[in-house]
Amino acid sequence: MNADADSTPSSAIDPALLEILVCPLTRSKLRLEGDELVAELPTGAGLRYPIRNGVPVLLAEEAKLPTGIADLAAFKQKYAEHIPA
Repeated sequence: MNADADSTPSSAIDPALLEILVCPLTRSKLRLEGDELVAELPTGAGLRYPIRNGVPVLLAEEAKLPTGIADLAAFKQKYAEHIPA
C-alpha cells in the first residue's frame, strides 16, 4: 500500500471551497500549504488543519499547534484576542 494513500495532493481542494473555508476556532481565513490548511492570524501562528483523502479536517482538536504551544488550551489562552466570543 502506498504511504501517501491517506493524503490527496493540495490541487484536489477546489479553489472556490478554499475561498469560503475559515478556521472553526478563530474564524480567520485559511491558506493552503502542502497537505494542510493554515489559519491566517496576524501573528502567523495559526492552527494547521490536515487534509485527508481530499477532505479538510476542520476540527481544532485535530489541528497541529504552532511551535511552542503545548496544547489547545494554551493556544486559546495565548491567542484569546483572535478567538471570537
